[in-house]
Amino acid sequence: MKKGRILNKRLNQAIADMGHGDLLVVCDAGFPIPGDEKRVDLAIEADKPGIAEVLDLVIGDLIYERCIVAAEQKQFNPPLYSRIEGMIDRCPVETLPYDEFMKLAKTGAKYVVRTGAMDPWGNVILCSGIDAPFWFRKPGVITPDFYRERASYQEKRPG
Repeated sequence: MKKGRILNKRLNQAIADMGHGDLLVVCDAGFPIPGDEKRVDLAIEADKPGIAEVLDLVIGDLIYERCIVAAEQKQFNPPLYSRIEGMIDRCPVETLPYDEFMKLAKTGAKYVVRTGAMDPWGNVILCSGIDAPFWFRKPGVITPDFYRERASYQEKRPG
């Protein structure tokens, strides 16, 4: 058997296929997914699995450098926003107005992971990153200032 927490084949494939700068959306049950080739459908029933539950699995296996939610999530669904903010440790949680968020999520996503969540503004965009501490480890390689913080990142989550 595979080592690691994620057993879903399609979700494992999606994470493994992510390159630097690619976008992965973890969405609620109502998100309009633009095509089956992008869809990783984990929804079972209402609120199962939830956004935080799936996000926890994904961020345990994906190196990300940005996390984006709709500004309306922060304003109108503060419990979910606080939970997400508490989980994300590689970067600050960014917000975009809902219309901009949806445009980016629908047109820019490489994959969309559908949960069963029934959460208002329950969608999260993760932008795939590189393992900066690993990339900048070789003798003689100079870490640019804009990568310095990422290059000193220490994994807080079990791998």
